[in-house]
Amino acid sequence: MSIITSRNNTKIKQVRALRQRKRRQESGLFLVEGIFQVGEAVAAQQAAKIKIESLFYTTEFLRSDFALDLIQQQSRMGTACYATSAEVFQSIADKDNPQGVLGVVHKPNVRLEEISPSNSRWVLAVVASQDPGNVGAILRSIDAVGASALFLLDSSVDPHHPSAVRASMGTLFWLPVICTSFADFAQWTIKHHYHVYGTSAQGKIDYRGVSQYNFPLVLLMGSEREGLTREQAAICQQVIRLPMQGRASSLNLAVATGVMLYDIYGKSS
Repeated sequence: MSIITSRNNTKIKQVRALRQRKRRQESGLFLVEGIFQVGEAVAAQQAAKIKIESLFYTTEFLRSDFALDLIQQQSRMGTACYATSAEVFQSIADKDNPQGVLGVVHKPNVRLEEISPSNSRWVLAVVASQDPGNVGAILRSIDAVGASALFLLDSSVDPHHPSAVRASMGTLFWLPVICTSFADFAQWTIKHHYHVYGTSAQGKIDYRGVSQYNFPLVLLMGSEREGLTREQAAICQQVIRLPMQGRASSLNLAVATGVMLYDIYGKSS
Protein backbone atom coordinates (compact mmCIF):
# COMPACT_ATOMS: atom_id res chain seq x y z
CA MET A 1 0.00 0.00 0.00
CA SER A 2 1.39 3.40 -1.01
CA ILE A 3 1.75 6.11 1.64
CA ILE A 4 1.04 9.78 0.96
CA THR A 5 4.21 11.65 1.92
CA SER A 6 3.63 15.06 0.33
CA ARG A 7 1.65 17.83 1.99
CA ASN A 8 0.94 19.10 -1.53
CA ASN A 9 -0.87 15.93 -2.55
CA THR A 10 -4.23 16.89 -4.09
CA LYS A 11 -6.28 14.80 -1.65
CA ILE A 12 -4.39 16.24 1.33
CA LYS A 13 -4.98 19.80 0.13
CA GLN A 14 -8.69 19.04 -0.27
CA VAL A 15 -8.89 17.72 3.29
CA ARG A 16 -6.99 20.72 4.65
CA ALA A 17 -9.40 23.05 2.86
CA LEU A 18 -12.31 21.56 4.83
CA ARG A 19 -11.05 23.50 7.86
CA GLN A 20 -12.68 26.47 6.12
CA ARG A 21 -16.43 26.96 6.42
CA LYS A 22 -16.76 28.11 2.81
CA ARG A 23 -15.26 24.88 1.54
CA ARG A 24 -17.48 22.77 3.84
CA GLN A 25 -20.52 24.57 2.47
CA GLU A 26 -19.43 24.17 -1.16
CA SER A 27 -18.51 20.49 -0.89
CA GLY A 28 -21.12 19.28 1.60
CA LEU A 29 -18.31 17.53 3.48
CA PHE A 30 -16.86 17.91 6.97
CA LEU A 31 -14.05 16.43 9.06
CA VAL A 32 -14.21 13.93 11.90
CA GLU A 33 -11.05 13.39 13.92
CA GLY A 34 -10.11 10.86 16.58
CA ILE A 35 -10.66 7.17 17.25
CA PHE A 36 -13.94 7.47 19.16
CA GLN A 37 -15.48 10.01 16.77
CA VAL A 38 -14.53 8.02 13.66
CA GLY A 39 -15.87 4.87 15.31
CA GLU A 40 -19.19 6.63 15.93
CA ALA A 41 -19.23 7.84 12.32
CA VAL A 42 -18.79 4.26 11.11
CA ALA A 43 -21.59 3.06 13.40
CA ALA A 44 -23.85 5.85 12.14
CA GLN A 45 -23.06 4.93 8.54
CA GLN A 46 -24.02 1.33 9.25
CA ALA A 47 -27.34 2.67 10.57
CA ALA A 48 -27.76 4.72 7.36
CA LYS A 49 -27.53 8.02 9.25
CA ILE A 50 -24.51 9.41 7.40
CA LYS A 51 -22.08 8.53 4.60
CA ILE A 52 -18.30 8.46 4.96
CA GLU A 53 -16.41 9.72 1.93
CA SER A 54 -12.89 8.67 2.96
CA LEU A 55 -10.54 7.91 5.85
CA PHE A 56 -6.96 9.11 6.39
CA TYR A 57 -4.60 7.55 8.90
CA THR A 58 -0.97 7.12 9.88
CA THR A 59 0.36 4.02 11.61
CA GLU A 60 3.08 6.20 13.16
CA PHE A 61 0.45 7.62 15.53
CA LEU A 62 -2.28 5.01 15.41
CA ARG A 63 -1.71 2.22 17.93
CA SER A 64 -5.32 1.16 18.47
CA ASP A 65 -6.20 -2.34 17.21
CA PHE A 66 -9.85 -1.25 17.22
CA ALA A 67 -9.10 1.66 14.87
CA LEU A 68 -6.83 -0.38 12.59
CA ASP A 69 -9.50 -3.09 12.31
CA LEU A 70 -12.07 -0.37 11.57
CA ILE A 71 -9.95 0.97 8.71
CA GLN A 72 -9.48 -2.51 7.24
CA GLN A 73 -13.21 -3.18 7.52
CA GLN A 74 -14.09 0.10 5.81
CA SER A 75 -11.57 -0.54 3.05
CA ARG A 76 -13.13 -3.94 2.35
CA MET A 77 -16.54 -2.25 2.18
CA GLY A 78 -15.35 0.20 -0.46
CA THR A 79 -14.52 3.31 1.57
CA ALA A 80 -11.42 5.06 0.26
CA CYS A 81 -8.71 4.71 2.96
CA TYR A 82 -5.43 6.59 2.61
CA ALA A 83 -2.27 5.97 4.63
CA THR A 84 -0.08 9.04 5.19
CA SER A 85 3.22 9.89 6.80
CA ALA A 86 3.15 11.39 10.28
CA GLU A 87 4.15 14.81 8.94
CA VAL A 88 1.36 14.81 6.37
CA PHE A 89 -1.21 13.72 8.94
CA GLN A 90 -0.10 16.53 11.26
CA SER A 91 -0.86 18.97 8.45
CA ILE A 92 -4.52 17.93 8.25
CA ALA A 93 -5.13 17.28 11.96
CA ASP A 94 -6.80 19.87 14.16
CA LYS A 95 -5.41 18.51 17.43
CA ASP A 96 -1.86 19.10 18.66
CA ASN A 97 -1.46 15.42 19.56
CA PRO A 98 -3.57 13.62 16.95
CA GLN A 99 -4.62 10.01 17.43
CA GLY A 100 -3.83 9.16 13.82
CA VAL A 101 -7.20 8.74 12.12
CA LEU A 102 -9.47 11.26 10.41
CA GLY A 103 -12.64 10.90 8.37
CA VAL A 104 -14.22 12.98 5.62
CA VAL A 105 -18.00 12.72 5.98
CA HIS A 106 -20.99 13.92 3.97
CA LYS A 107 -23.26 16.39 5.75
CA PRO A 108 -26.75 15.00 6.35
CA ASN A 109 -29.45 17.12 4.71
CA VAL A 110 -32.47 17.15 7.00
CA ARG A 111 -35.27 19.55 6.06
CA LEU A 112 -37.68 21.28 8.39
CA GLU A 113 -40.70 19.52 6.90
CA GLU A 114 -39.20 16.11 7.73
CA ILE A 115 -39.53 16.78 11.48
CA SER A 116 -42.93 16.26 13.12
CA PRO A 117 -44.45 14.84 16.33
CA SER A 118 -44.51 11.41 14.72
CA ASN A 119 -40.70 11.22 14.76
CA SER A 120 -39.74 14.05 17.12
CA ARG A 121 -41.86 14.27 20.25
CA TRP A 122 -39.40 16.64 21.91
CA VAL A 123 -36.95 19.03 20.24
CA LEU A 124 -34.69 21.92 21.16
CA ALA A 125 -34.44 25.24 19.31
CA VAL A 126 -31.67 27.80 19.88
CA VAL A 127 -31.80 31.36 18.57
CA ALA A 128 -28.74 33.04 17.03
CA SER A 129 -26.16 30.62 18.42
CA GLN A 130 -22.56 31.62 17.73
CA ASP A 131 -20.26 29.19 19.55
CA PRO A 132 -19.71 25.85 17.77
CA GLY A 133 -18.41 24.27 20.99
CA ASN A 134 -21.72 25.08 22.70
CA VAL A 135 -23.62 23.48 19.83
CA GLY A 136 -21.64 20.26 20.21
CA ALA A 137 -22.13 20.21 23.98
CA ILE A 138 -25.87 20.85 23.57
CA LEU A 139 -26.16 17.91 21.18
CA ARG A 140 -24.67 15.65 23.86
CA SER A 141 -27.29 16.85 26.34
CA ILE A 142 -30.11 16.35 23.82
CA ASP A 143 -28.91 12.81 23.26
CA ALA A 144 -28.57 12.15 27.00
CA VAL A 145 -32.20 12.99 27.80
CA GLY A 146 -33.68 11.30 24.74
CA ALA A 147 -34.82 14.39 22.85
CA SER A 148 -34.95 14.16 19.08
CA ALA A 149 -33.50 17.12 17.18
CA LEU A 150 -31.79 20.51 17.31
CA PHE A 151 -33.00 23.61 15.47
CA LEU A 152 -30.55 26.45 14.93
CA LEU A 153 -32.64 29.57 14.26
CA ASP A 154 -31.22 32.62 12.47
CA SER A 155 -27.84 31.21 13.41
CA SER A 156 -24.36 32.11 12.24
CA VAL A 157 -22.75 29.02 13.73
CA ASP A 158 -21.66 26.05 11.63
CA PRO A 159 -22.74 22.81 13.35
CA HIS A 160 -20.05 20.99 11.35
CA HIS A 161 -17.20 23.19 12.56
CA PRO A 162 -14.40 20.96 13.97
CA SER A 163 -15.07 22.31 17.49
CA ALA A 164 -18.77 21.37 17.25
CA VAL A 165 -17.98 17.92 15.88
CA ARG A 166 -15.44 17.28 18.63
CA ALA A 167 -17.67 18.58 21.46
CA SER A 168 -20.65 16.51 20.26
CA MET A 169 -18.72 13.26 20.90
CA GLY A 170 -20.41 11.59 17.95
CA THR A 171 -23.99 12.63 18.73
CA LEU A 172 -23.92 14.93 15.68
CA PHE A 173 -24.05 11.81 13.49
CA TRP A 174 -27.22 10.51 15.11
CA LEU A 175 -29.37 13.59 15.72
CA PRO A 176 -30.85 15.82 13.01
CA VAL A 177 -29.69 19.44 13.07
CA ILE A 178 -31.92 21.84 11.13
CA CYS A 179 -30.77 25.36 10.28
CA THR A 180 -33.75 27.57 9.50
CA SER A 181 -35.26 31.00 10.09
CA PHE A 182 -37.27 31.85 13.18
CA ALA A 183 -40.24 32.78 10.97
CA ASP A 184 -40.33 29.35 9.28
CA PHE A 185 -39.81 27.62 12.63
CA ALA A 186 -42.72 29.54 14.21
CA GLN A 187 -45.05 28.45 11.41
CA TRP A 188 -43.84 24.87 11.80
CA THR A 189 -44.69 24.82 15.52
CA ILE A 190 -48.23 26.03 14.77
CA LYS A 191 -48.73 23.52 11.96
CA HIS A 192 -47.72 20.58 14.16
CA HIS A 193 -49.30 21.83 17.40
CA TYR A 194 -46.10 21.87 19.42
CA HIS A 195 -46.12 23.29 22.97
CA VAL A 196 -43.34 25.87 23.06
CA TYR A 197 -41.53 26.58 26.34
CA GLY A 198 -39.11 29.50 26.28
CA THR A 199 -36.48 30.60 28.78
CA SER A 200 -35.75 34.16 29.83
CA ALA A 201 -34.43 36.07 32.83
CA GLN A 202 -37.80 37.87 32.69
CA GLY A 203 -39.80 34.63 32.73
CA LYS A 204 -42.84 34.66 34.99
CA ILE A 205 -42.22 31.26 36.54
CA ASP A 206 -39.15 29.67 38.11
CA TYR A 207 -38.34 26.35 36.39
CA ARG A 208 -38.73 24.63 39.76
CA GLY A 209 -42.35 25.77 39.83
CA VAL A 210 -43.31 23.97 36.62
CA SER A 211 -45.18 20.84 37.67
CA GLN A 212 -45.37 19.19 34.25
CA TYR A 213 -44.65 19.77 30.57
CA ASN A 214 -47.03 19.08 27.71
CA PHE A 215 -45.98 17.22 24.58
CA PRO A 216 -45.16 17.43 21.72
CA LEU A 217 -42.70 19.96 23.05
CA VAL A 218 -40.18 22.54 21.90
CA LEU A 219 -37.70 24.06 24.33
CA LEU A 220 -36.76 27.48 22.92
CA MET A 221 -33.50 29.02 24.13
CA GLY A 222 -32.74 32.67 23.35
CA SER A 223 -29.45 34.11 22.20
CA GLU A 224 -26.66 34.37 24.78
CA ARG A 225 -26.41 38.12 24.31
CA GLU A 226 -30.05 39.19 24.20
CA GLY A 227 -32.21 36.27 25.28
CA LEU A 228 -35.64 35.98 23.66
CA THR A 229 -37.08 38.98 21.85
CA ARG A 230 -40.74 39.92 22.33
CA GLU A 231 -41.58 38.30 19.00
CA GLN A 232 -39.86 35.07 20.00
CA ALA A 233 -41.40 35.00 23.49
CA ALA A 234 -44.84 35.55 21.93
CA ILE A 235 -44.93 32.05 20.41
CA CYS A 236 -44.27 30.43 23.81
CA GLN A 237 -47.07 28.99 25.90
CA GLN A 238 -44.85 29.58 28.92
CA VAL A 239 -41.62 31.53 29.51
CA ILE A 240 -39.49 30.11 32.32
CA ARG A 241 -36.57 31.60 34.22
CA LEU A 242 -33.55 30.05 35.89
CA PRO A 243 -32.87 31.70 39.28
CA MET A 244 -29.53 33.51 39.64
CA GLN A 245 -28.30 34.07 43.18
CA GLY A 246 -24.81 35.48 42.54
CA ARG A 247 -23.42 38.37 40.52
CA ALA A 248 -23.59 36.59 37.17
CA SER A 249 -26.62 37.65 35.15
CA SER A 250 -26.84 34.49 33.06
CA LEU A 251 -25.48 30.99 32.55
CA ASN A 252 -23.49 29.69 29.61
CA LEU A 253 -25.93 28.58 26.92
CA ALA A 254 -24.92 24.92 27.05
CA VAL A 255 -25.21 24.87 30.86
CA ALA A 256 -28.62 26.59 30.91
CA THR A 257 -29.87 24.26 28.18
CA GLY A 258 -28.68 21.22 30.14
CA VAL A 259 -30.55 22.36 33.27
CA MET A 260 -33.77 22.83 31.33
CA LEU A 261 -33.47 19.58 29.38
CA TYR A 262 -33.03 17.58 32.55
CA ASP A 263 -35.91 19.38 34.23
CA ILE A 264 -38.17 18.40 31.33
CA TYR A 265 -36.78 14.86 31.40
CA GLY A 266 -37.39 14.52 35.11
CA LYS A 267 -40.98 15.74 34.88
CA SER A 268 -41.92 13.64 31.88
CA SER A 269 -40.71 10.24 33.05
